[in-house]
Amino acid sequence: MARSLWKGAISFGLVHIPVDLYSAVKQNELDLTMLDKRDFSPIGFKRYNKGNGKEVAWDNIIKGYEYTSGEYVVLSDEDLKRANVKATQTIDIISFVNAEDVPLTYYETPYYLAPGRGGAKVYALLRETLRRAGRIGIATVVIRTKQHLCALVASEDGIIMNTLRYADEIRDTEGLDLPEKGLKGAGISDKELKMALSLVEGMSEEWDPSLYHDTYKEDVLALVEKKVKAGQTKSITMPSKETEAKPASNVIDLVALLQQSLGNRPGKGKKAAAEEVDDADDESGDEDAAPEQEDKKPAKKAAPRKAASASGTARAAKTTAAIEAAPKTGAAKAAASKPAAPKRTAAKSTAATRKKAA
Repeated sequence: MARSLWKGAISFGLVHIPVDLYSAVKQNELDLTMLDKRDFSPIGFKRYNKGNGKEVAWDNIIKGYEYTSGEYVVLSDEDLKRANVKATQTIDIISFVNAEDVPLTYYETPYYLAPGRGGAKVYALLRETLRRAGRIGIATVVIRTKQHLCALVASEDGIIMNTLRYADEIRDTEGLDLPEKGLKGAGISDKELKMALSLVEGMSEEWDPSLYHDTYKEDVLALVEKKVKAGQTKSITMPSKETEAKPASNVIDLVALLQQSLGNRPGKGKKAAAEEVDDADDESGDEDAAPEQEDKKPAKKAAPRKAASASGTARAAKTTAAIEAAPKTGAAKAAASKPAAPKRTAAKSTAATRKKAA
């Protein structure tokens, strides 16, 4: 059974709900050990006394607050608790707000809340109230030595407490080179927006978290296995220019790439692609330009095959080159095919004339 990190109660109005706090997440990062590259021995760290340089055991370590340079006030766990007993034992709900009103940048770490002894009914009452009201509870709680702002959110079968960042912990976007708000300010046309919306619609599906996993970790572990089999466990791979990311070289045709993306999507994405390409061409061209547009369509569909094997900037560059070259190629083919028919006709006429003369 999971071990609780904190025991206390949820409090709002005169309601008191005993709860236990449990971690809702776990870390699955690669467990890498630091080594000394001279002999590949693992590196350890010691807690030492800065006064005499000797190692200090955990039993002899206490906490203190430096109130002036070199002078400390000792604070035991009991001192930290007595500073505000209620704050250390209570998740105090301040208000209830709409969940969508809290920006995602404020959410920090999720925890599970489970009812304590005798608190099952009132816990369920709060869960169902939050769900029916469509609200989340904004509260404060002290965990260890920090008071956290938090949100109480009703889940399918329980209540999740998600710690929130304070407003002064969120950096603003000043200094970032961001595009202007709105379509007009950002230079986005209605045609581009419609095609982007169709691409999103074609890629939309039900949320299933089991479909996603850390593929990079798998790649690193595969590399480890490869180096072990090759007997290269002690070899240090140095950086090479080939692995460096190449900067973007030019601005690509956004509409063309959206059209290609739509055409490569399965199911409803492909259907939407055909509709959007037809609509976009009807809006952007006139009656006189219709034959020219027909010549260009096949060339745009052929472009993804040229760009399929490339990636990153190389893919964008090849796609742009294909788009620019495609109309000329189509026109050349058309020009080459038209005079071919008269030549064959003339040859047949000459042969018929000779036969009659004979």
